[in-house]
Amino acid sequence: MAHAHSHGAPGRLGEALGARRADSRRRMLVALAINLALLAATFVGALLTGSLALLADTGHILSDVGAIGLGLAAGGLASLPGGPRRTFGYQRTEVIAALANGIALAVIAILVAIEAIDRLGEPPDIAGLGVLVLGIAGVAGNLAATWVLARGVREDLNLEGVLRHSAADALGSIGVIVSGGVILATGWVPIDPLASLAIAALILASSVRLIAEPVNVLMEAAPAGMDAGKIAREMTEVEHVRAVHELHVWTVTAGFEALAAHVVVEPGADRDLVRRTLEVMLNERHGIRHTTLQMEEEAPAELLDVQGS
Repeated sequence: MAHAHSHGAPGRLGEALGARRADSRRRMLVALAINLALLAATFVGALLTGSLALLADTGHILSDVGAIGLGLAAGGLASLPGGPRRTFGYQRTEVIAALANGIALAVIAILVAIEAIDRLGEPPDIAGLGVLVLGIAGVAGNLAATWVLARGVREDLNLEGVLRHSAADALGSIGVIVSGGVILATGWVPIDPLASLAIAALILASSVRLIAEPVNVLMEAAPAGMDAGKIAREMTEVEHVRAVHELHVWTVTAGFEALAAHVVVEPGADRDLVRRTLEVMLNERHGIRHTTLQMEEEAPAELLDVQGS
């Protein structure tokens, strides 16, 4: 007898995902307001001071605004029902948005690095005081936005993508402060493109995980921290279970892990009882609440002897 759950996010799992998305949306809206104010201030400041470090920070803030907008749109789409064609709905739009944000971060880092290297040969005059003041304002704003985002559900890849943009921008603003302070104290303007290179390296580093994790989800790799072999062994330890094969465990979206497997039980066992026992074990030990278990009865010994001869 086979047993399968519908491939959506019903019941308590759906409610948990809905609550998580609502909380993430509120946090992203607050971060969006902070970043829009910072964007206006740093863009005007970059034009007035001539600082590449400040302009790089402006570009990163602009990417933050785009990342938050993308995250909000993806969160909204992920809540929509999918219908008979998209049986998991649009939930992976959150994962795709996180991947897009990671790629955007990497592109920004490369562009900033190219411009910084070009400026190293002939650094322009820069107003150090203005750069310093705007750098301090940038750190304050970005730390506030990062704090709001970091208090959300960190397993949410969509929110994590926006958070990493914000955290990298806070680090970038520290580079702006260093640049402005050195120029103001010593007049040594090459610090500005050097600080820009440091900002680019930080941005690139923050993009690595943001690209790798969504790719793993899209490739349907086992969720981080879950060993499919270990899960199979734990399932065979349940009473009446003889073997487990064709086991697959993957992530649909953050907080929605799924498992499918064929389970061989001993002859005469209550398959429904064994299935329910497995579902409880998988939920309690691994947080997997969406399972599709194909229950199979072990062939009689005499039939196995005939097949093996």
